[in-house]
Amino acid sequence: MTKRDNEVMRKRVLGPAPLPSDRQDSREWLRLEEIAEVEVTSEADGYPIESAFTFGAERGWRAASPGKQRVRLVFDQPQSIKRIRLQFNEPKVARTQEFSVQWSGGAGDPLREVVRQQWNFSPHGSEIESEDYQVDLKAVGILELSIDPDLGAGEAVATLADWRLA
Repeated sequence: MTKRDNEVMRKRVLGPAPLPSDRQDSREWLRLEEIAEVEVTSEADGYPIESAFTFGAERGWRAASPGKQRVRLVFDQPQSIKRIRLQFNEPKVARTQEFSVQWSGGAGDPLREVVRQQWNFSPHGSEIESEDYQVDLKAVGILELSIDPDLGAGEAVATLADWRLA
């Protein structure tokens, strides 16, 4: 079957309104500011850790200095976590980043690894790392994100554009 020149593809321009799946996603995310305290090894002026949890904030979080960093969520009450979504942006510096997510039931309990991932950032090529993990974690008291922004070289600064949990 061949397409004739006068046939037109059917389309619909939706505009900037969120798609139904986007609206559904926003209902399922945990409101971390209400249920957890966040601990962070450092943060640069103008790039506070809270901006990584505001769903689409322009800047996100940035460490104050190069090298490995940790962001830890300490929940007021143990949580069940079914989904972890992370996004990292790096439009300027070519680098290899590694991050890991670990969890425990609370202070004094050992951290258990959920995921470890490496990504190669490259300006004008691979500038955004977006990860979405389906998990089944029960009674989570602490969730920790460790970032090595330059895989041991220690020259790059860690950033986090977005972190969501459901």
